[in-house]
Amino acid sequence: MAHIIHLKTFSEKRGNLSVIENEIPFDIKRIFYIYGVDDSVRGGHRHKTTVQAAICINGSCVVSNNDGKKKVDFLLDHPSKCLILETKHWHTMHSFTSEAVLLVLASTKFDPSDYIYGEYPS
Repeated sequence: MAHIIHLKTFSEKRGNLSVIENEIPFDIKRIFYIYGVDDSVRGGHRHKTTVQAAICINGSCVVSNNDGKKKVDFLLDHPSKCLILETKHWHTMHSFTSEAVLLVLASTKFDPSDYIYGEYPS
């Protein structure tokens, strides 16, 4: 199941620094970010082999995850919250605030054949 990990964060009077070192359970092959989203829903697919880590580095959004047995909504509202999305889990991203920036780290390079567009039956 998808799950939240908390990134190590160092805070002081000059600001905050969050670090990603050994917390991500895969080698990062691709990085992308989503921003400027209105009331649209992003995602709407599963991956055959790709594992992802999602961090809302500004603003907030909700990631809905379905592993075929259980549906869970995750609120990403702090840059130290990192959501790990497992393979074959249906996910959508929605309820973006106007200033939201969702950073996604992926275990594979982009491959259209890795996408599954069918949601799990209800």
